[in-house]
Amino acid sequence: MRVALVTESFLPTLNGVTTSVCKVARCLRDLGHQVRIIAPGPGPSTYEGITVHGLPSVPVRRFPTGVPTPALRRAIDDFAPDVVHAASPFVLGARALQLAHRTGTPAVAIYQTDMPSYLAQHGGALLGAGVAEASWHWIRRMHGHADLTLAPSSATLAELRARGVPRTDLWGRGVDTALFSPRRRADPEGAALRRALAPGGEVLLGYVGRLAPEKELWRLAEVARIPGTRLVVVGDGPSRAEVGALLTEAVASMPGRPNRSPLFLGRQSGADLARAYAAFDVFVHTGTRETFGQTLQEAAASGVPVVAPARGGPLDVVDHGRTGLLFDPDVPGSLHQHVDALVGDGTWRAALGAAAEQAVRGRSWESLTTQLVAHYERACTDRTARSARTVPAA
Repeated sequence: MRVALVTESFLPTLNGVTTSVCKVARCLRDLGHQVRIIAPGPGPSTYEGITVHGLPSVPVRRFPTGVPTPALRRAIDDFAPDVVHAASPFVLGARALQLAHRTGTPAVAIYQTDMPSYLAQHGGALLGAGVAEASWHWIRRMHGHADLTLAPSSATLAELRARGVPRTDLWGRGVDTALFSPRRRADPEGAALRRALAPGGEVLLGYVGRLAPEKELWRLAEVARIPGTRLVVVGDGPSRAEVGALLTEAVASMPGRPNRSPLFLGRQSGADLARAYAAFDVFVHTGTRETFGQTLQEAAASGVPVVAPARGGPLDVVDHGRTGLLFDPDVPGSLHQHVDALVGDGTWRAALGAAAEQAVRGRSWESLTTQLVAHYERACTDRTARSARTVPAA
């Protein structure tokens, strides 16, 4: 099968969309399929032997946003795909879905970013609700061109259906259990990192992700003051300075002996990221607008219990009381209460972490990509059936 993978984000930008695109492209290739990645430039011309077709882009909030020029149509037509895969479509992906609809090419859209909530948050008090509603209108129209829209979690799937998005189904996310593993904690480099981060034997509370307003990182101030802990933040973004100042002040203002200052490790990837996860004692996630929560799976694969909001994607990833804990984001102090309970009970932390690691063992990217190919085949069959129904009788 020839798959044109059109994405709103790709290397060198690092985020959840980029990660999933890279994993899917590699697994599709390994399964014997032909893949072409079409993405905003500037970026690499190839990825592990897969051709990457870069398109013009403009920066929006320091994020390269692709421009749907005629070059997009040429890139798709030249490749002649059997299916168009639109990863988190909004601009490039929206146009790709429209082109696929016009040419009768089967198309699958991957809903991955909660754009309405993002726009509502950044639109201000007066414009936010209106902008969010307008974006839902755009999403319904855009995904109406797809033969199938795949949601990453049951909560997101329910919202898409409630909003009138047609032809939807569930497709989760894989996790690299060879890279993310509890074994990282005990290897020499992992043990050295652990000693450096917690020289006084502190319980390490970790966060991994983009440092931006939509991640609601102000919630971390609740846990920064738990005695005997140290907060470690992995990632970067426009809120780096603001979050740093907030969390440093939270620790400095503690009564009695303050904790060590929060530590910001910046962006990490590969083995460095895996060692950071494994060094944590508790993984803390703060955002309430996640369609899935890939970092939660990576923490779980590393044998680290997760504390996350009881909302959206985490509901599918965290089994409350068995693999982690879900806090109520509407109740002040709920996050603090749940994290504090784990800080005080190392045996419970270990049990939750072991169960979390066991729970994600079967979620490899290879198995998820095999499921995705079945969705491609379904889209092709459905496209053929709909086309036959629209052909007038002779």
